[in-house]
Amino acid sequence: MKAHLMYRDSDVALEAKPPPGAADLTRDLALETVFAAMSAGDAYLRDVAQGVVLAGLQDPGAIRYRQQILADCIAQPQVVRRMYAVAVSAIERERHIWGFTFRHPEALLHRSVEVLGIFRDHLRELRGIADAHSGGFHSEGFRALFAMLARELDDAYLASIEEHLHRLRFRKGLLLSARLGKGNKGTQYQIRKPFAGRPSLRRRVGTWVHQLTGGEASTFAYELDDRDEAGFQALQALRDRGIAPVASALTASTAHILDFFKMLRADLGFHIGCLNLRERLTAKGEPVCFPDPVPGEDCLIEARGLYDLSLSLSMEGRAVGNELNAQRERLVMITGANRGGKTTFLRSVGLAQLLMQCGAFVPAERYRAGICSALFTHFRREEDAAMRSGKLDEELSRMSTIVDRLQEGAMVLLNESFASTNEREGSQIARQIVSALLERGVRVMYVTHLHDLAAGFYRAPPGPAVFLRAERLADGRRTFRVLEGEPLATSFGADVYRRIFLGPGQIE
Repeated sequence: MKAHLMYRDSDVALEAKPPPGAADLTRDLALETVFAAMSAGDAYLRDVAQGVVLAGLQDPGAIRYRQQILADCIAQPQVVRRMYAVAVSAIERERHIWGFTFRHPEALLHRSVEVLGIFRDHLRELRGIADAHSGGFHSEGFRALFAMLARELDDAYLASIEEHLHRLRFRKGLLLSARLGKGNKGTQYQIRKPFAGRPSLRRRVGTWVHQLTGGEASTFAYELDDRDEAGFQALQALRDRGIAPVASALTASTAHILDFFKMLRADLGFHIGCLNLRERLTAKGEPVCFPDPVPGEDCLIEARGLYDLSLSLSMEGRAVGNELNAQRERLVMITGANRGGKTTFLRSVGLAQLLMQCGAFVPAERYRAGICSALFTHFRREEDAAMRSGKLDEELSRMSTIVDRLQEGAMVLLNESFASTNEREGSQIARQIVSALLERGVRVMYVTHLHDLAAGFYRAPPGPAVFLRAERLADGRRTFRVLEGEPLATSFGADVYRRIFLGPGQIE
């Protein structure tokens, strides 16, 4: 049995290693805030969210498959949460079944019988959910899951589980058969069905002998003395030999069912996380939408009302939304006033791209973008005692690591990179790196205060490019909107100085 609520024909790989650059992505895009909102305090949901969001998908069809399943979850949240609770309960209850050493066949059988009894109840509940609510789900994934539950968990199967549980408790004793092998040693031990509802074997044999000979039948029986410890051990050894194959088979069966519940929990866990996140956002009136993914060769990003998800989750009010219209442009350069929302805008694009490619909704009114083969971030780092070299060395080292991992169709988000040296040298370094990335087919979004760099690209762009600028009103106020505009020679740092040292209303 397979859930297949993440992929059409495979299971989610929760044990997979995070992709290259995952630590920087998590730090630079403030992903821990997003994972916390998705988990709602559940450590398992947090791990699922991290694994799925960072892994991403490359196929638009696979993304839409997952989007349709999530749309069903949004339409039927109570049913989906109930299914998730069933899976979690089955796993937790199995974990708390106490047993002896698993090397002892009878102890192993006893534990497996207890586990199967638990799973029977949870499978029956899943079947009931499927019967009652399958008509309200329309995605390919949920339709396949409910059809599988109806097919595999039919009344005959559930009845067979009940019958096996009744027999394997051996309340009327154990009927065991064997053959004599070489040296008169027992072989081919098998557990037999008891003669339920019929005369005992001894009575039947006695009747046949009496009818044929007119005398009493001679029967062979051996009764152990209560103090015969060696005899009990020998009898237990015979019993174990008969039970061992059954215990092994039943253990394998319960392990298969447990794997199904674990996969169902993992698959639903991602969607539950998305439901938790959506509830947080819609409660404060933030818009969300299902994005339109297109093949990576169409290097476009069209966004309306796009906002920084991590920022929105960290504040009481709503975040400011922005627009972006990049059709063929591989370079998007953002300049403008200090504290004007440039980094926030850059982070909003990175978060939207990650969420789109994991099959979730995005924080925007509308989002359409080409799939990137990988996403990397290169944000400015504050100097600390752990650095063994200068900031520029550290920046170049991180960029070298990114370049080693790059492939065509990747996206790199740079935030004030190479500003740790002077304007002229920083612009030269950045110009060479950005030009090389673009030649390699990499998409670049760059937030910078290096006017020489931005103005040089504006005058002679190395290809199609979009130039954005953080808006500043005439009175110095920041709207945190990012609009198309030519790079300016100033970042209006004096505005920040006046506001801090002179107070509000002192900006000219």
